[in-house]
Amino acid sequence: MSPPLPPRVRLLWSASSVPLVLLIVVAAAAPVRPAHNGILAAADSRTAWSVVPSASGGTRPAKGGRPYFYAEGVPGAVLKDTVSVVNPGAKALTVELRGADADNTRGGGLSLRKRSTDTGAWITFAERKLRIPPHTRADVPFTVTVPGDATPGDHPGAIVASGGGRDAAVRLQLRVSGPTLAALTVERVRAEGRHISYDLVNRGNTVLTPRLTVRADGVFGEVLHRGPRTLPVELLPGRRITLTEPWPDAPTFDAVDITLTATAGGGARDTAAGSARFVPWGLLAGVAAGLAAAGGGAFWWRRRVGGLRGRSARGPDGRTQQIDPDNELTGAVT
Repeated sequence: MSPPLPPRVRLLWSASSVPLVLLIVVAAAAPVRPAHNGILAAADSRTAWSVVPSASGGTRPAKGGRPYFYAEGVPGAVLKDTVSVVNPGAKALTVELRGADADNTRGGGLSLRKRSTDTGAWITFAERKLRIPPHTRADVPFTVTVPGDATPGDHPGAIVASGGGRDAAVRLQLRVSGPTLAALTVERVRAEGRHISYDLVNRGNTVLTPRLTVRADGVFGEVLHRGPRTLPVELLPGRRITLTEPWPDAPTFDAVDITLTATAGGGARDTAAGSARFVPWGLLAGVAAGLAAAGGGAFWWRRRVGGLRGRSARGPDGRTQQIDPDNELTGAVT
């Protein structure tokens, strides 16, 4: 990160310096691009305020500005950088800064935890609450104090600014020096209708971008094969997410074995399998209903015929005669 900065907020504005004000307005008016994977809630219009990494700070300066903060240090280190809040509007803005821990949503998106216990709790600002005049950028130094017992690996977080009725955040990628492990597991593979559902779990201490291969084999051979492709998710250490793989052309009647293989950088790899039985229950129900109706009719016929054959009647001469059911049913008289 950048060298130590004075523990004060620097307001870059001047009523007597028109060129400087114009320069700041032009820079702030440009829409801010979302940071890595959408954690940054960027400005919604050309007059909305924004929060961004300072242009000159950090260990990885980028041409045109840094998209996010990056910091790396050993346990016990105190890392320094500067965050900028830009107010291009015509009114003064009051903003409050705080640190936050990054998290995964259940579906794999990125979110922020309400209560910080990791990176977000290690951030200290030179000034947490500040009032920014119109057409002004405020640069706020901050430190990240890595605990002495912090575990090695990635500790994703963010700096959040709240003001003007909305929140905006910029990501902070913190890595604590030490051994790293890339480990990934695939779990709970199951077919659900016209899609395959599965869980991915990051068992290591680095952020992973998984790649997935899907294969399904039926009774008569392969019915699905999708080569390795990068998933649009970023799996944080220790997190579990549930994803679905669309399968619109799933078989109608088959017994299928499904195999999912996930890989990621650092040698992470795992394979899991599941099975599914595809049965056209609607068609089978219709056939079963038809067979039941046919069986019921046949049973009724047999009962009817059997009952008539067992009946007798007394003839004109007073003798008992057996009734022929075929003649009676057809109306024939003998």
